[in-house]
Amino acid sequence: MNIIEELKARGLLAQESHEGKLGEVLGKEKISFYAGFDPTADSLHVGSLALIITMARLAAAGHKPVCLVGGATGMVGDPSGRTEMRQMMSTETLDHNYASLSAQVRKLLKGYEVEFVNNLDWFRDVNYLGFLQEYGSYFKVNEMIKNETYRDRLESEQGLTFFEFNYLLLQAVDYLHLHDEFACKLQIGGSDQWGNILAGVDLIRRKREQEVYAFTIPLITTSDGKKMGKSVGGAVWLEASKYSPFDFYQYWINVDDRDVGKFLKIFTFLSLEEIANLEKLEGAEIKQAKEVLAYEVTKFIHGEAEAEKAKQAALELFSGAGADSEAIPSLEVEINEVGINIADLLMLAQMAMSKTQARRLVDGGGVYVDDVPVSNSLVSITKDGRDFVLLRTGKKTYKKIIFK
Repeated sequence: MNIIEELKARGLLAQESHEGKLGEVLGKEKISFYAGFDPTADSLHVGSLALIITMARLAAAGHKPVCLVGGATGMVGDPSGRTEMRQMMSTETLDHNYASLSAQVRKLLKGYEVEFVNNLDWFRDVNYLGFLQEYGSYFKVNEMIKNETYRDRLESEQGLTFFEFNYLLLQAVDYLHLHDEFACKLQIGGSDQWGNILAGVDLIRRKREQEVYAFTIPLITTSDGKKMGKSVGGAVWLEASKYSPFDFYQYWINVDDRDVGKFLKIFTFLSLEEIANLEKLEGAEIKQAKEVLAYEVTKFIHGEAEAEKAKQAALELFSGAGADSEAIPSLEVEINEVGINIADLLMLAQMAMSKTQARRLVDGGGVYVDDVPVSNSLVSITKDGRDFVLLRTGKKTYKKIIFK
């Protein structure tokens, strides 16, 4: 099984250029490939994990990864899947996000030689007329507006700005630059980027008369049709300071039973044979497969030590003896003798995104303090002689509230 066949078997391949040939090329040559990330935040989230995993798989097969963090394209904002224009970011924010994302990818791809580039380096001083002269004739507007990326926005009430219309050109020139600079012969990305990626393949074919390749990774959704990467409290970040290893472990423990086999194939490095055995588990035994999934993904993102701590904390919590575990995410809260309203506390703990959501959680019987259900959203939590309380939503989302 070549690398392309492996990716298909794991559900990690959506579209490919030169179908049937790419697997042969990757089997015969060791090539440079690249993937791009927009610096819209200072951490990647679970929605980016399939792309990172695929980079790691290609690197393990001997291919050299180039990681592009788009300082220039980040200023424009990718219109893919957007109903409105992205908010502009300052240069300082983009620089900070570039440094943070580069460090994060370097950690996740440790053991492999990775080149890190920022496309602002080659776009910063571009002369507009010169850019049009060099590249403008290679792009036809009537073909560009057929691109799904643009079509959806053109049909929307807000429309598409000329500013955003340039995104495809910039991404295509990225591929050309990295082909010239690092001999990149493959670009990978999310399936929503297919039109942008093919534009780069076509630009290199026409301008350099050379053949390069591309494939995309499907949008990963849960069995109920939701995009991966969201939780009650917001995005499931890969940065520990933004989303704790314990919460990250619990996120995978809580996935739908129907998704376990699929996610084991996509997000772990277990062999397909090992996964096939785990897929045979039924009923209550599926919990074992979920524990393997949670452990393996947490180990990849946060390291073996944090995965072990999260696993042990979960075992202790659910046996009723884990409130003192250091792996449980905690929050220090300063309260007086009057206490703090439970809805406010849920928001502070990022276990609810709004007061309305917090109240619904309480009214629905889904909130517990020290395993005692909270029945009224007007209730205030007081110290009552305690140094901390264990706040829980649902069956498995915990936060230790330490009183100052």
